[in-house]
Amino acid sequence: MIEVSEILIILAVFVVAVLYSSVGHGGASGYLAVMAFVAVAPNVTRPTALLLNVFVASIATFQFYRVKHFDWKVFLPFAATSIPFAFVGGMIQLPTNIYKTILGAVLILAAIRLAINLKNENAPQKPKIWLALIIGAGIGLLSGLVGVGGGIFLTPILLLMNWTETKKAAGISAMFILVNSISGLLGNYAQVFELPATVWFWIAAAAVGGIIGSTLGSQRFNSLTLRRVLAIVLLIAGVKLIFV
Repeated sequence: MIEVSEILIILAVFVVAVLYSSVGHGGASGYLAVMAFVAVAPNVTRPTALLLNVFVASIATFQFYRVKHFDWKVFLPFAATSIPFAFVGGMIQLPTNIYKTILGAVLILAAIRLAINLKNENAPQKPKIWLALIIGAGIGLLSGLVGVGGGIFLTPILLLMNWTETKKAAGISAMFILVNSISGLLGNYAQVFELPATVWFWIAAAAVGGIIGSTLGSQRFNSLTLRRVLAIVLLIAGVKLIFV
C-alpha cells in the first residue's frame, strides 16, 4: 500500500511536470527540490530526475514539434557539444553547492529580465555557430553534474539573446533536455540500478503532467502567458538551487 508521503511526492511530481512542460522544460530542478524536501537518498536523486526528464521531455518534444514550434538550425549547434559534455558531467561525482548557487542567481536574474521585458522588438537572429557550440558545452557539463536537462539554462539564453521566439524556444529546449537527459543517464548509468521501486509511480505522474502541460503550452497559451509562466518557473528554480 502506498504511504501518504509517497502520495505527496507523486502529486508534487505531477504539478512540477505540468508547470515545467508548459514551457518546454522537463522539470528536473523541480524534481530535485521535491526529493530534497522528502529526504530521498542523494545517490538516487540525480538519476531519478534525469529519468523523469526523459519521459516528460519526450512528450513535450512531440507536442511542440508537431505544431512546428521548433528550429533545427538553432538546436543542432547547441546539442552537438552539450550531448558529450552532459555524458562527462554525469560521470563526475562532485559537490554541486557552488554550481547551484551560481546557477540559481543567474536564473533569478533571467526571471526578472523576462518579467520586465516581455516583448522582442526585432526579428530573431540566428546565433553564431562557434558561440552556440561553447554555450552548449557549458550547459551540457553543468547539466550532467547537477542532474538536469539544461533547458532551464538554454531557454532564457535563447530569448534574452533574441535567437528565437518564445514557443520555438520551448520546443528547442524540450528536445535539448531530452538528448541531454539521456546522455547524462548514460554517464551515470551505475546509479540507475539503485532507483526505488516506486519510481514507476513518479514516472506515471510526470508523464500525465507532461501531457497536460505541454498541450497547454504548445497550443493554448499565448506568447505573453508563456513568458510570464517561464519567469515564474525560473524564479522558483533559482531560489531552489540557492536555498535547498
